[in-house]
Amino acid sequence: MTADPIVQFYRLIEATRPAKRADRGAAGYLPSRGLRYCDALTTATAYGYWVFPPMDFRLLWDGERVFWSYGEDEAWLPLSETGSRAVQFPNYSAKFDRIAPPELQGCSPPFLTAFLEPGTIQMWTGLLVRTQPGWSLSVRTPVNIPATPGIVTWDGIIETDLWFGPLFTNFRLTRTDIPVYIRSQIPIIQVQPVPQLAYREEVLGKFACSDAADLSGDDWDRLAQVLLPNPHATIRQGEYAVAVRKRRSCPYDVTALNRTVTPEEEA
Repeated sequence: MTADPIVQFYRLIEATRPAKRADRGAAGYLPSRGLRYCDALTTATAYGYWVFPPMDFRLLWDGERVFWSYGEDEAWLPLSETGSRAVQFPNYSAKFDRIAPPELQGCSPPFLTAFLEPGTIQMWTGLLVRTQPGWSLSVRTPVNIPATPGIVTWDGIIETDLWFGPLFTNFRLTRTDIPVYIRSQIPIIQVQPVPQLAYREEVLGKFACSDAADLSGDDWDRLAQVLLPNPHATIRQGEYAVAVRKRRSCPYDVTALNRTVTPEEEA
C-alpha cells in the first residue's frame, strides 16, 4: 500500500476488482502509431484509475420501465416499478451488517437505482473513496476505450476530501428492448484526481481570445517549429514526447495542493 496516498479506495464488495491505474495503451485499444508518437494521447489515457462493475449483469429498458438480470438465470427482475427503484447487490446486505457498526445496520448502499429520469441508472461500484485535502475526483467514461454499447455515462467532479462515501456512477440507457451487457472485467468509469484550484472561478475566469495580429515574434518562431517542413518526420513526431518526458523527470511537490485554503487566503 502506498504511504500517504492522494486517492484512497476501500473495497466493500469482495467481488469488485480493485481499482487499477489506467495504462497508456488503453488496454490495447490504442493504435501502435498513437502509442509510439502521440504523448498527448497516451498521457490522457493514463490519467487516473479504472473502476470496474462488481459483477456481470444485464439491463433492459422498454422505454418506461427498467429490468435487470444476472448470472445464468435469464429472468428479468423489475428495477423501476413504483415504490421499488433500488436493489441490493445479491446476498450483500447481511455481509454489510456483519462488518458495519450497530448504527449502520440495514444501511447497505444500493447496488442499482433507477432514477426518475427515463432510462437513467445509478450503479455502486462496491468501493468507497476519499482524497487528501484540496483534491477532488473527476468521474467519467474510460478514456480512449470503446464505451459500453447502449449506455452514456454522466461525468461529474466530487470533492471527495469533503464527501466520503460510496463511489457511484450514473449512466443513461440509449436503446430500448435490447439487453445492455455490463461486464465486470471492463472498466465502466475512470476516476481522475483533480486539484480543486484547477476548477475554481478565479482560475477558469482567467482566459482570453485574441486574433492573429496579437501574435508576437516569439509566438511565430514557436509556431514555425511545428509548421515548417522537416525531412525527418519521425523525429519531429517524437520531439514533443521527449520534451514532455524531460519535464516529468523533475520531481514535483504536491504538498502545496494537499492543504485547505484558509478564509484569509480566500478573502
